[in-house]
Amino acid sequence: MQTAFCRYDLRFKAPAKTSRETLHEKTTYYIKVWDPSDPSRFGIGECALFRGLSADDREDYEDILATLCRRLNSSEPFDISRFSSIKFGLETALLDYENGCCRTPFPSAFTEGKESVRINGLVWMGTADEMTLRADEKIAAGFRCLKFKVGGVDFNDELRIIDRIRCQYPPEKLEIRLDANGAFTPDNAMDRLRRLAVLDIHSIEQPVRQGQWDAMAWLCENSPIPVALDEELIGVDDPDERRRMLYYISPSYIILKPSLCGGFSGATDWIDRAEAQGIGWWVTSALESDIGLNAIAQWTAAMHPSLPQGLGTGALYTNNFTSPLRLHGDMLGFDPAAEWVFPRLQWSL
Repeated sequence: MQTAFCRYDLRFKAPAKTSRETLHEKTTYYIKVWDPSDPSRFGIGECALFRGLSADDREDYEDILATLCRRLNSSEPFDISRFSSIKFGLETALLDYENGCCRTPFPSAFTEGKESVRINGLVWMGTADEMTLRADEKIAAGFRCLKFKVGGVDFNDELRIIDRIRCQYPPEKLEIRLDANGAFTPDNAMDRLRRLAVLDIHSIEQPVRQGQWDAMAWLCENSPIPVALDEELIGVDDPDERRRMLYYISPSYIILKPSLCGGFSGATDWIDRAEAQGIGWWVTSALESDIGLNAIAQWTAAMHPSLPQGLGTGALYTNNFTSPLRLHGDMLGFDPAAEWVFPRLQWSL
């Protein structure tokens, strides 16, 4: 088995603003595995590093990938347990290869085109007019669940936007989720949650910055809006630490980003521990290209989730791959008759 990797710079169609930064470009990496006797058949996965957020964001990231490939090519062991995005990519590539090199790492009724996954529509931060327009477009497209990024502009403006949407669309017609990306503080979070609660909010992700277990546990116990953990899961690799954190904070939900929380094996472990404590969950992509998104969508679909999932559609980028993923209203599906179109990639051994 041979292994190689490459770097690829994804370009946003429009700036993507979060409470942390505004993104214009995102660098990602791909890993490929193949049998030298038949190089036309290969498995591919995305090592979806998220600069500034991934626990394995480090200056020598490409050196780590190069070392991994050399070790694998010479059948030497290499521990990637602390490198979540690399683990995510390698797991995908190996499963793709094992399942026929057809980009179906998790074959199911979904990859046969027989089932779809309901997803939420994401409304990025922006001006009041921009966010309102984006929300209207998503609702017109058929979305029954919207997630608003909050905390990056004036809170009163965000409150007015959400109030306007709620006045037009009652809870039985539209579910509203919020994602603060840790933008609130322990001092102002409860006041903001109370003001938002009158708008029938389904849940809010990561109201305060991760690592503040006492503050987060208090919010989870007292918030009028169910609280979900997102960034809190990143970098927590020890199984005992995962169990202890979920027990101590006791959130209503956890948000799984496989590229950020230990690959598919790590995300599965999180789900098992959450369900054992009666904690709900859903899966969210993290700005992957369609290589990573395809794998996440297939993995998610195979679990037959009941809640709308937070899966993107790859439409953010000007130079994404062309994949069989298809969006019909708020249902993400897979067209097994469609072909992948890959850009030219420069592989390094």
